[in-house]
Amino acid sequence: MLIIKRMILQFSFIKMKKFEILEHVADGKFRAFGKTREEQFSNAVSAVFSFMFEAKVSPKVEKEINITAKDEKALLYKWIEEFLYLLDADSFLPAKVKEIKISKSKGVFTLNAVVLGDVSNKYKSIGSVKAVTYAEMELTKDFVQVVVDL
Repeated sequence: MLIIKRMILQFSFIKMKKFEILEHVADGKFRAFGKTREEQFSNAVSAVFSFMFEAKVSPKVEKEINITAKDEKALLYKWIEEFLYLLDADSFLPAKVKEIKISKSKGVFTLNAVVLGDVSNKYKSIGSVKAVTYAEMELTKDFVQVVVDL
């Protein structure tokens, strides 16, 4: 029993990885981890942008994001799509999700977030993400999985 308690204590100190890139034939695929759905969505943003930029982004600009959707998959899709739009329209490159709250009321999911970032022209691009897809999208208790079109 003491050994089991000690192992549990050791594992509680291990930092959970934010995301992992998975094998995919033609596109980019990842799983974003987290203890909460909010943490998983935040880590999904980091995963998407890991296909496009390697540098650590400075948190100089603040953006508010408000999204509604009929279900969690649509909410995740719109969340990622919003960041692709912000990159294209405003050259906004996210550094970190400062605040995020996901709620459900009357059958509608709402996401409200504050994100810190910087303008993308200060950072070297290593690739591009054209779009988020519903292909192989999965939401579990422990992770969200997404395929993006590269």
